[in-house]
Amino acid sequence: MPVRQGLIPAAGAGSRLGPFTNAIPKELLPVGEKAVIEHVVEAMSLAGITDIVIVVSPHKHGLSDYLGSGKRFGVDFTYVVQDERLGLANAVAAGEHVIDGTFAVVLGDNFFAPQTFLADLIGYHAAHRPDTTVGVARVEDVTRHGIILPDGDRVADMVEKPRPTAAPSNLGALGAYVFETTIFDAIARTPPGHKGEYQLTDAIRLEIGEGRDVRYRVIDGIHIDVGTPRDLMRANEWYLRENGHMDDTSSTHAGHQQDGTIRDNL
Repeated sequence: MPVRQGLIPAAGAGSRLGPFTNAIPKELLPVGEKAVIEHVVEAMSLAGITDIVIVVSPHKHGLSDYLGSGKRFGVDFTYVVQDERLGLANAVAAGEHVIDGTFAVVLGDNFFAPQTFLADLIGYHAAHRPDTTVGVARVEDVTRHGIILPDGDRVADMVEKPRPTAAPSNLGALGAYVFETTIFDAIARTPPGHKGEYQLTDAIRLEIGEGRDVRYRVIDGIHIDVGTPRDLMRANEWYLRENGHMDDTSSTHAGHQQDGTIRDNL
């Protein structure tokens, strides 16, 4: 059965991108000629998703003003509000009332290429029918990711931003997931963590502890969390170079190297 619903968390403050985000939501900052969230929307559309829930914070009207109804992307948008910024799991839970089946989640401030990454992740989920599929890649800086303990193609454990000495592997979650609606029950029973926030990693760990089928899929290609001015620059350098707008010698390489490892600090 095809996945027709997607959810994009886009309620974050973007404090590390100040002063830019004093005036514009971080998801609307450009990568190439498009806002970073547009690349996510296009990946969802390419994967066959037609209904997209965009989670925003109160007064963050710029996203709906810019994106509109979704018509120009060939999809339908539903905007829901995360009343307080209480973590990624809380943002996902904000969309529960409009999700009615298997759905994909991709963070609205993350840049992936090629855009087929999500279709591949959904295809894997459809073939194996787990409760949750986590998109991962080998990462250099484990302190920036939820890190999984792999067991074959299943996830045996998952730790949020561990110290390097405590990391169970170097396979880090990239902010792309496919969920069954059982995740909402897990989120509802997940206790708050640091700063009172509810982490999606903790909800997935709860699923694992209760014996649910949680799997991972390695995402090939480029992934950049556009969370700092330097990362925004890296994403634009890669995009402009790959689309023939700049010489290869004029910028540093960003994203995956040939060995498939994400370079977090280039």
